[in-house]
Amino acid sequence: QVHLVESGGGSVQAGGSLRLSCLVSGNANNSYCMGWFRQAPGKEREGVAVIDSDGTTTSVDSETGRFTISKDNAKNTLYLQMDSLKPEDTAMYYCAAEFNCYGLGVTAHFTYWGQGTQVTVAS
Repeated sequence: QVHLVESGGGSVQAGGSLRLSCLVSGNANNSYCMGWFRQAPGKEREGVAVIDSDGTTTSVDSETGRFTISKDNAKNTLYLQMDSLKPEDTAMYYCAAEFNCYGLGVTAHFTYWGQGTQVTVAS
């Protein structure tokens, strides 16, 4: 069993930054594929960024580089640095883990999910 706990959400003004954290415990190890997803009210959940077990990262916002995923294996913690936030980034953000993403990035199937942390961006 893998347990994920997100933190770091909050309310910010447009243009601001937040760093989300996800503490990983249980049977997960550093070889797991990890990801961040978000779901806004009335919308489907969407992938934000994934970091595979080999450190390869994918992000749906790679052109602007506003979202950066990283992990600290020593601290068993996954991060999502979010910069230049926009009101449309408002959503519940979830951390997820999977044994193997097979290089599929945000389209991979993720088995383990956290409870989420709310991010609200005011205009």
